[in-house]
Formats: sequence, structure tokens, C-alpha cells
Amino acid sequence: MNPQYLTQSFGLQSRTALVTGSASGIGLAIATALGHAGARVLINDLRTQAADEAVQSLRAQGIQARAVCFDVADMAAVQAAAHRLEQDAWSVDILVSNAGNQNRKALVEMSREEWQQIQDVHVGGAFNCSRVFLPGMCARGFGRVVMTSSVSGQSTMPLIGAYSTAKAALGAMARAIAVEYGARGITANAIAPGFVRTEFTAGLQQREGFEDFLRQEVPQARWATPEDIAPVVLFLVSPAASYVNGQTLAIDGGLLAQM
Repeated sequence: MNPQYLTQSFGLQSRTALVTGSASGIGLAIATALGHAGARVLINDLRTQAADEAVQSLRAQGIQARAVCFDVADMAAVQAAAHRLEQDAWSVDILVSNAGNQNRKALVEMSREEWQQIQDVHVGGAFNCSRVFLPGMCARGFGRVVMTSSVSGQSTMPLIGAYSTAKAALGAMARAIAVEYGARGITANAIAPGFVRTEFTAGLQQREGFEDFLRQEVPQARWATPEDIAPVVLFLVSPAASYVNGQTLAIDGGLLAQM
């Protein structure tokens, strides 16, 4: 295939990408993929040392990167970070809202505060970042937004009701942004990963019988890796996907397809 075609279709030269929750796991894999495609990458995380280490790793690979550590659930912190980035000419063209948390607990055992904490990070964080960075994208006539939803936003299991609710909301938010801002040069989509082997799923990895469940229920009979997820995000923010808007794409090895 013509290398020039690949660059024109999937290259992100001159773009700046903010990936929230990206010091490790899926977020870091996404940031790495976007960086190798030519984007400048902003690593966001609450863990300052981990974010700095991720930036050093990216720079060692020839990727232009910097850390921006703020809590996505804190609107004032997001606004302050955006102001600093604008001053430094790091205007965000691509937003990947990936930051998340988990609390495996039955709904009737969960306190109101515990429920809200899940919503604040996933849904509130996505809203805060979208609210702050979308106006600049619209002013420049270009923007790409990707929400990290989950298969659990479409099909769930016990003890993750708050998480599933939040993940379903992210798909709806992507559709809302797609409809409201598509005419302004913005596309917004969501990804719905299945079971990905990361620190985030350590509890599942240690759960007795879960490996057997996974082999039975996932047609590809294996965990996903972060590297299975990242290229899909690269596609969604690339010129190749300029007419893909308002979709939620499952990356689940066929989990949702199987009865």
C-alpha cells in the first residue's frame, strides 16, 4: 500500500491529543498510537509520577508529549489546565475521555456518595472536558472526541450497576455531541471495550472461574490487550473516519454478538 495514502488517511501531524487517564493501561496505549501517528500527546492522570514516567517513555519513542495532571471531575481544574495549554500553544484538537474508576458493589449496598463518585469521574469528567475543549475545536473548525464506554454499557453483570450506568451515558453523550456539533467540523464517537487485561481489571483476573467464563462467552476466547483497543481510537480520530459520527463501536472479541 502507498505510504502516502496511509499518512493522508491515518496521519495526525499538526494535531494535539489529550487522553485522560493515560498514565497506564488502555489510555497509555491510545496515547502511544496517536503519538506514533504524528500527534502531540497530553498525558493526563491523577498520579503525577506515573504520568511523568509515561511522558518519558513516549519521548524515548520520538513522540512529543507532556503531562497535564488534573482531576477530570473538577471543572475548575479542567479549566485551569486548558488555560495553561492555550498559553503554551497546545490547543486540544482530539479529546479521548478515558479516565474512569470502579466500585464493585450491589446497588442496594452502595451509598449515594459512592454512586455519585462513579458518575462524577466517568460522566462528569467527560462533560467537563468536552465543555471546556469543544469551543476551541469549533472555533478552529476541527475536533475529534472519543468516549471510552464499555460493553457493560450495553450488557451488564452483577455488582457493576453504577459503572454500567455511567458507561451507557458516555455513548449517549457522544451521540449528543455528534448531533449538536457535527456541522462545526466535530465528530464524536465512543468505543466499548470488552474484557481487557490491565491493572483496572485485576479483580476479575483473580476471580475464581472467570478465565473459564471468558473462554466460554468470548468467541475469541481470550482477554483483550490495550494494544487491541488503541488502533480503533486512532481510526476514529483520523481523516479515514471523517464521516463516522455518533457511533459506539464494540471491541469485545464478539462478546455482544453471541447469544
